[in-house]
Amino acid sequence: MSVVTRFAPSPTGYLHVGGARTALYSWLYAKSQGGEFVLRIEDTDIERSTEEAKQAILDGMQWLGLSWDKGPYLQTERFDRYKTFINQLLDEGKAYKCFMTSEELDQIREEQKARGEKPRYPGTWRDRTDHPKGEPYAIRFKNPLEGTVVIHDHIRGKIEISNTELDDLVIQRSDGTPTYNFCVVVDDWDMGITHVVRGEDHINNTPRQINILEALGAPVPHYAHVSMILGDDGKKLSKRHGAVSVMQYRDDGFLPQAVLNYLVRLGWAHGDQEIFSLSEMIEYFNLDAIGQSASAFNTDKLIWLNQHYMKTMPVSEVATFAKWHFEEQDIGLNNGPTLENVVAIQADRVKTLKEMAQISRYFYEDFTEFDEKAAKKHLRPVAKEPLIEVSKKLMAIETWSPENIQAAINATAEDLGVGMGKIGMPLRVAATGGGNSPSLDVTLNLLSKQKVEQRIDKAVSFISNRENS
Repeated sequence: MSVVTRFAPSPTGYLHVGGARTALYSWLYAKSQGGEFVLRIEDTDIERSTEEAKQAILDGMQWLGLSWDKGPYLQTERFDRYKTFINQLLDEGKAYKCFMTSEELDQIREEQKARGEKPRYPGTWRDRTDHPKGEPYAIRFKNPLEGTVVIHDHIRGKIEISNTELDDLVIQRSDGTPTYNFCVVVDDWDMGITHVVRGEDHINNTPRQINILEALGAPVPHYAHVSMILGDDGKKLSKRHGAVSVMQYRDDGFLPQAVLNYLVRLGWAHGDQEIFSLSEMIEYFNLDAIGQSASAFNTDKLIWLNQHYMKTMPVSEVATFAKWHFEEQDIGLNNGPTLENVVAIQADRVKTLKEMAQISRYFYEDFTEFDEKAAKKHLRPVAKEPLIEVSKKLMAIETWSPENIQAAINATAEDLGVGMGKIGMPLRVAATGGGNSPSLDVTLNLLSKQKVEQRIDKAVSFISNRENS
């Protein structure tokens, strides 16, 4: 059997973390089995579905690198197809017209609740033929009255539901539009879906969908219902826990590789391994190894993974993702070192790419002011002579390199008979505007010789003005 999986989000909001994990598991299973991955946009909720949300889903999938083999299909473009099968079920006596109004149904449900019963449609129009002419009606599926539905779930094992627990589901609303549960069934059949990986909130839908599939004579796919993701406080993941949108993680400076590695471990394991390349995920992934328990989101763990990938991925690849953040912060990259060189010396000093851009502005732009705290501590009158002397030695360098820069700094300290701190910290503040940077030899090397001279002159002037004020 050729495996075909699908991810089928509703375009009523962004691609959230739980949806992204479901998409990843579905994608990984298809890839691990040499199968196909289908993307389907379930937009039957016309009032709440938006083009913006649809694009947010596509952007999230593309940023994560979860490419699809077929799709994206839109359910709203398949209404004629659903209508064909609804009419077939009507003709075969497996569905019927229901003329009950929503007010009547609400009243029945309230009475059932008052009696302590499970609210459900009582089958009023199931066998009636006295249809009123010109009145609006919904179409309901005739759910079997006896027997059970058995789901052999890859995560939860055997699940058995009695048909007496299920009422006759509406498959077409009174306005003529098909409902979610029916569209899913037709889509999964038409698209040859063999394995459905989705959230545990769909478990109640599964027996209904299986009954419809069997009524249509369609094959029943395998199911795997994934547990929810909780916040670190044990409650359902929501905005109060921080970012829940996948694209928010991009905006916050996380690498997609880190997010994928983090998501795959939220419920699945391969021994004690924590770090997984994409190829390893595909090689090792198995639906049956997904745990049943809910997973708790831990932002610190994600940050740790992000730092790992920033330090270990090819610099050019990290730079590709970092570029977005530099541009987002209006840092022009034309007037300075290559982004790859900046990434190489900054990656192990930050938690995110956003932070990397924030602390690297001085490589590309001249600053108007020195950091107040750093200047107060290090740009004092006592630093004036060391700065003038180190500038002379730096400007005398013929080949601008980290080794020669470090040699000039060392020689200045030796000539003046002072410790390296008396040279290094004033020079760091002068060159970068602040008190933090990578080692001076590599930092100055990425700044041009001319730029270093100008900034030291600026620092000396700053000290002179401070002396005279």
